[in-house]
Amino acid sequence: MSYLVKGVKWWNPVNKMCKVTGSLFKAHTLKTILGINEQQFKISRASSQLSSEKANSYNYVIVGAGSAGCVLANRLTEDPLSNVLLLEAGPKDTLLGSKRLMWKIHMPAALTYNLCDEKYNWYYHTTPQKHMDNRIMYWPRGRVWGGSSSLNAMVYIRGHAEDYNRWSREGAVGWDYERCLPYFKKAQTHELGPDQYRGGNGPLHVSRGKTNHPLHQAFLEATQQAGYPFTDDMNGYQQEGFGWMDMTVHQGQRWSTASAYLRPAISRPNLSVAEKTLVTKILFQGTKCIGVEYVKNGQRKKVFANKEVILSGGAINSPQLLMLSGIGNADDLKKLGIPVVCHLPGVGQNLQDHLEVYVQQKCTKPITLYSAQKPLNMVKIGLEWLWKFTGEGATAHLESGGFIRSEPGVPHPDIQFHFLPSQVIDHGRVASTLEAYQVHVGPMRSTSVGWLKLKSTDPNDHPIIEPNYLSTERDIWEFRQCVKLTREIFAQKALEKFRGPEIQPGNHVQSDKEIDAFIRQKADSAYHPSCTCKMGQPSDSTAVVDPQTKVIGIENLRVVDASIMPSVVSGNLNAPTIMIAEKAADIIKGLSSLQEKNVPVYKPKTLESQR
Repeated sequence: MSYLVKGVKWWNPVNKMCKVTGSLFKAHTLKTILGINEQQFKISRASSQLSSEKANSYNYVIVGAGSAGCVLANRLTEDPLSNVLLLEAGPKDTLLGSKRLMWKIHMPAALTYNLCDEKYNWYYHTTPQKHMDNRIMYWPRGRVWGGSSSLNAMVYIRGHAEDYNRWSREGAVGWDYERCLPYFKKAQTHELGPDQYRGGNGPLHVSRGKTNHPLHQAFLEATQQAGYPFTDDMNGYQQEGFGWMDMTVHQGQRWSTASAYLRPAISRPNLSVAEKTLVTKILFQGTKCIGVEYVKNGQRKKVFANKEVILSGGAINSPQLLMLSGIGNADDLKKLGIPVVCHLPGVGQNLQDHLEVYVQQKCTKPITLYSAQKPLNMVKIGLEWLWKFTGEGATAHLESGGFIRSEPGVPHPDIQFHFLPSQVIDHGRVASTLEAYQVHVGPMRSTSVGWLKLKSTDPNDHPIIEPNYLSTERDIWEFRQCVKLTREIFAQKALEKFRGPEIQPGNHVQSDKEIDAFIRQKADSAYHPSCTCKMGQPSDSTAVVDPQTKVIGIENLRVVDASIMPSVVSGNLNAPTIMIAEKAADIIKGLSSLQEKNVPVYKPKTLESQR
């Protein structure tokens, strides 16, 4: 500025020329210097960003420390050169490192506490079910280390061999029984020791129901009087029949995947775990996944994966996160203003679950768990468990059960029973009122299929969950059979000395129409949502992941949890989910699949009869 003022003041053309030229030269020099500095600043900033990303980068980022995520965290960090970050929305499952201080999770008999509490639970609800008198159904899901394996009833059931052969036919090539059985065994240490079906050296401890409770004994005797076989291992050669349940209980404690897989790996230098961390979005460069965005302590942060991001949030959270990130049905995403990364219409579709009902009978003798639920007795039971991990607190009491076929012609069991020497009301949220026993009974391969969709772009909003229960005539008929076949078992001589009046459905419910009404009013979820990111061939427009668990059309992104099941298995889902993660870990490591050929599986002598 001073140069220009001086030029005007003296009005000398030569001088002016010199002054202007000097100004231009200085301006040009300044611009050059500034340009170099700006470029250096950009390089420096990019370099700093790269270095920050590198510092905040892992080989694998796993979203969800549940039944699958804990398995993956353990198996992938077995290689000391692989570094892994495991992100969990919920808290740890211990307090000050103690399981006893978190007895509501680790005491098997305390399981209903967390089923009814939002602290460790996503606490989902469905839409009003139009085929069930518009009831809104409650869906608890684990939000804690161990996920739903820290909330469930600890029943260890694998499903039937034919479930996995069906998966292979449905497009999940390489997931047939002979390639899944070795991973069930790899995961397991069964207290009865290894055999052709059981594992003996895995992290997941499994125990066998062994109660001497007279009601369990009478129930199993009654099933045989009704003409059903006794099976000595419903996870082995013969699923069909009734017997003692396998349970993920070890030395009187719940044996979740956090106990089995995460805690043994937590001290590894190549494993980092963050709890109370909500992943809000997957990050992409084009269609290449590069990391995730998350919120912790109110702060939004990013973390990067130089190999892969693996979603293990379960059948609700995994599809929700995919859709929030722009992977799903393009039309639905556009309506919410979400930029489309990949049009995959199968995300959130194909939702399958097991529905069940409680058939309850009053017990004429004071031998049920009713007295154990009185306050003073609960204190005694709790103190014994806290002291020694023994007593009535050391079991979930679902120790006997079985599988049968609903009618002639059905090739393998499609109805499941859990027997309980107690009465459960409203998911355990209402206290039992009298001495009673019950079975939880329901169809295993329902034909009703639902979906879930985003309610909004807010990751904290639960998605819209539409299971579409009882939407087919076949499902309604199967439930009628469940009630009729249970009543037949409960009417057998073995239960005669304990049998009081029927509480539920009640003797007034007899006709098909009355049974159907009872089912609509009283059936509830067995908590087995699955299949919402179905595994299949890339040519299948409804598939979300391929048989390698990779999200179709996206690089460096996998889903590994119950959502990738092509169809729901005939049984509880925790054991199959752990198997899926064990098998996926080998796939991710580039190992060829384990395989056991020609393992015998029971088939009924004839399909002309129902039993």
